[in-house]
Amino acid sequence: MPQGKPETVPADGLTTRQRRNRPLLAVHTGEMKGKSTAAFGMALRAWNQGWSIGVFQFVKSAKWRVGEEAAFRALGELHDDTGQGGPVEWHKMGEGWSWARKSGTEEDHAANAREGWAEIKRRLAAETHDFYVLDEFSYLLKWGWLEVDDVVSTLTSRPGHQHVVITGRYAPPELIEAADLVAEMTKVKHPMDAGQKGQRGIEW
Repeated sequence: MPQGKPETVPADGLTTRQRRNRPLLAVHTGEMKGKSTAAFGMALRAWNQGWSIGVFQFVKSAKWRVGEEAAFRALGELHDDTGQGGPVEWHKMGEGWSWARKSGTEEDHAANAREGWAEIKRRLAAETHDFYVLDEFSYLLKWGWLEVDDVVSTLTSRPGHQHVVITGRYAPPELIEAADLVAEMTKVKHPMDAGQKGQRGIEW
């Protein structure tokens, strides 16, 4: 896309404005770090537009306090106090959501994941948010906890103007095919290759 201009114009019957403003399904996958970070960067732009933000973390522990969470909770409070930006909801495992990873069998976790996905389906049907981050969601498809066809069908038929970004390794081909934007994070170098562990302000 040189200078932001599309190389081809599809014969879809849409005007330039309609095509430009249609809601997107994005997938950030690959082995390298940065998938969630990129998704939260997009969410930050969405918040600045006054959009309602819904973040749903499926794999990260509720005890893991990531920097993005603190920042977005603060932005949500700023919106509540001043009206600036958009409202923010941040939900993750172990914080009142049924897909929390607790002691139990894999089937227990799979059942909880299905219940969590059912809640997101309800929100999509109700057009609750303008921008969704389904963080580490692709693992649930990789592990077979959710049916890929159901996820793809739900996301591609979602009503209204709802953007969805999915992160995580091993995104299935069906999801990649359905997405409008797919980024694969490929590792070239990483400090861990030289024995350096993650550090404050960079990894969290």
